[in-house]
Amino acid sequence: MPNSTHHALSQRNSTEFRGILSHAQLPSAATNLILLGDLTGRYATGSYSRLAPDGRTVALRADRQGAAEHGHRITAAIACHVARAGGTVDQLTQLLLHPEHEGGRHARNIALRSGQTRALDYIHRVWASATEVVSTTRALGSRHDAYEVLAALRDRIETTPWRGARGRTALRVLRAHLTFAEIAGGPLHNASERQTAEEAGISRTTLRAVYDTVLKPQGWLRRLRVGHGREGSTWYLDYGSTPSQGAPAPLSRFGTTRFPPDLALEEWPTPETATAADIDSAVLGRLMGHDAFAHHGLGSAALMLISALHQRPHQTVAELVGTSSVSRATAYRTLNHLAQHGLVQHTGETWALAPRALEGFGDGLPGADTGLTAAAAQGWDKVAEQHGTAGVAARRKALHAVERAAYREALDRLAEHRSQAVVIVRDGRRVLVPAPRPDEIPPTWHAPDGRVLDPVTGRPASDWRVATDGRLILITPADQRSYDELAAAHAEALSEWNSAA
Repeated sequence: MPNSTHHALSQRNSTEFRGILSHAQLPSAATNLILLGDLTGRYATGSYSRLAPDGRTVALRADRQGAAEHGHRITAAIACHVARAGGTVDQLTQLLLHPEHEGGRHARNIALRSGQTRALDYIHRVWASATEVVSTTRALGSRHDAYEVLAALRDRIETTPWRGARGRTALRVLRAHLTFAEIAGGPLHNASERQTAEEAGISRTTLRAVYDTVLKPQGWLRRLRVGHGREGSTWYLDYGSTPSQGAPAPLSRFGTTRFPPDLALEEWPTPETATAADIDSAVLGRLMGHDAFAHHGLGSAALMLISALHQRPHQTVAELVGTSSVSRATAYRTLNHLAQHGLVQHTGETWALAPRALEGFGDGLPGADTGLTAAAAQGWDKVAEQHGTAGVAARRKALHAVERAAYREALDRLAEHRSQAVVIVRDGRRVLVPAPRPDEIPPTWHAPDGRVLDPVTGRPASDWRVATDGRLILITPADQRSYDELAAAHAEALSEWNSAA
């Protein structure tokens, strides 16, 4: 777009938007998105479209679903801008349905295809999601603010007690998402289930169980959009809920199951672990994907103890029970297990890591007060071999690679069933040529479920359907779209064709 036109639009938007948004002025990025659309292709990145090196948006799937996905992202972004500026749903509706606003094309297409009522319902749903997101998230003005948020999240994760086996597994998953968020530069990030499972060193079945029972209910993670094709799901990493906010408790037990056998002594009235933990999550994130810490290997309890001892050496078992959120019985058992490999040292009542424990090398010196004669570990690979877990991560990655290939092959086969559309190029833009369609058919030809009665035989014709606008559509064996999709695609193509003409 020429600079003069862009400058004229920028001059016009301040007066125009001041009348629509009386509470606050939208930022320049929002006004440009509303008036000019997605010029930079920021909302086109995904499984359906991408940004070409020359700045053009290239559609990876030339069907209506790809365009609708791109348009919905733009609509949702505009709704978030209006909500953050203190606007209302009526003001958002005026902005989206304005005939000269390119950012509202998706909402206007819905009104054109399905009617004004359907478009207003769609805008209200988008507004409800936008207000919820704005009210529960923090606006990040710079990359520095994003890293401050991630640092605070890391501190909260490291000081939160993760009790029980499921809690420790949830910590591994949450640490994997924190790694993805740090790479993305903010709490909003993309990650698939297979990618997260490989990073955390667990199976997909365990991953889904942790999502549904711990991380999502307690507010640590929110899935904003389910992934499709080659793109993972969109997640938002949050601070989690505190007990005062009524967060549901995890299904894992809070404390040890070792109670005094004498009933006269009564049971311990409080959980054995403390209310605050103190671990080094960076160490946990570096080690959790290794085969040595798989389910039948050292396990998550060893990760918690190693992370706690790296954060603060020379702790007693009573102190480790609090800092690592591991019960007393599990702490004793795991410490003795680590001592067999020479990874920890016992001096008096305190425990500490061996000099090269983080690399998996044990200390077999006589001075180590382990009381055991087992050989010292010679690396995490040797530890995994001793426990029979060597190659678990490689087999998991190979399985995920096969599953990804099969999924993409299924998507390719589905795309082949789509009939090839006829397009023309007009002023550098691809315009779909609408296919010819018959006129409306008599109501006597209508059959249940959108089928058509053959006027000769009186039986439903398998190759024809009645569209939502009452017209007849031929369904060929190579086209698996429903008549609703065909009717909507034809309406959109006809609008584009009339605009080009």
